[in-house]
Amino acid sequence: MERMETYARLLLKTGLDLQKGQTLLLNADTEAAPLVAVLAAQAYQMGAADVQCNWSNEACDRARLLYQDEENLGKLPPWEAERYNAPSRAGCAYLRLFSEDPFGMAGADPARIALRRNAVSAATKEAQRCRMTGVSPWLAAAYPGKAWAQRVFPNLAGEEAQAALWRAILAATRADAPDPDAAWQAHQQNLARRAEWLNAQQFAAFHYESGLGTDFTVGMPEGQNWAGGRSWTTDGRAFIPNMPTEEVFCAPHRDRAEGRLVASLPLSHGGSRVEGIALTFADGRVVDFDARAGKETLAAILNTDAGARRLGEIALLPADSPIAGMNLLFYNTLFDENAACHFALGRGYSECVRGGEAMDEAALLEAGVNQSLVHVDFMVGTRDLRIEGIRKDGSRAPVFEGGVWAF
Repeated sequence: MERMETYARLLLKTGLDLQKGQTLLLNADTEAAPLVAVLAAQAYQMGAADVQCNWSNEACDRARLLYQDEENLGKLPPWEAERYNAPSRAGCAYLRLFSEDPFGMAGADPARIALRRNAVSAATKEAQRCRMTGVSPWLAAAYPGKAWAQRVFPNLAGEEAQAALWRAILAATRADAPDPDAAWQAHQQNLARRAEWLNAQQFAAFHYESGLGTDFTVGMPEGQNWAGGRSWTTDGRAFIPNMPTEEVFCAPHRDRAEGRLVASLPLSHGGSRVEGIALTFADGRVVDFDARAGKETLAAILNTDAGARRLGEIALLPADSPIAGMNLLFYNTLFDENAACHFALGRGYSECVRGGEAMDEAALLEAGVNQSLVHVDFMVGTRDLRIEGIRKDGSRAPVFEGGVWAF
């Protein structure tokens, strides 16, 4: 219980900076109820006005995907959408806890998974916008579900696997440090230093090469704004959107991607696994794609809408990051993306161009920031990855050599 209380305090205080009088909105599977109870108790002790949880249940979600009629599967009732939109509109603190079996939806039709996912995304677009523009601070974190733990540690018995995953989560989030808050302060200073250097350079493009076959150039928008660790609310309070996080990130220009990207790690998405992803880009758009396994799931992602075939995020982190050093495949993007450099298909973050928080979707598109119902990260970092920054005058500077920072 002590480690759960330490972890909960880290999420609420350092992660969300929960304020007195603020509402805490959680999204969690029923299996995460022990942690939700601790979070609720601590939130009320910190002065939260209210704590609400939008519960899910993996077995029920699977039943919906397998058996619900298509008309209802593809829509979200207004009252259900308001459970997310209304608190976000009012500036609630939003916490998403991942605990589900990474392959819990295996065997379900990828097209039906995409139909449901897109319906939820469309109906809760206001809540997403509030999070992306700093109206509502948000945080993605995790709880060690039993089935998930068994996937990560297949050679351990149930409770042993869950305990091992707990230890990995605590280590990845620095919750096992003597002073977790101080550890995060030091970590954020390091990320800020990297982001400041990249912002000072204002590279026009980056070129990627790796032994997997990646040979790719991605252009950047004018006024690009690299960030890492912290994000900011509209009233100037810092929060941390992901725990763990090891990256500095930005939004590439949606129309400027050329060449081939080959993924270095599997993608766990919608309860399915996609392996061996290879994407070919021209004029910013995926024009060809392949995967050794899960190609139907990848196709469903790419066919979500017009923006799903374009990039919304470029993220840099070294191959010697703490999570990479664990040599674990978490089958969860929140963790696996922090083991390698990655990109995201779909929606870009408004904070990644200067003044973006005040822009509407049309203005963001004009600035080059992609818009979509989806945001799906995939990992491309390797221990031989080379990245060069290309300036407007054509000169180049090393950014990554041998999979790690070159500066």
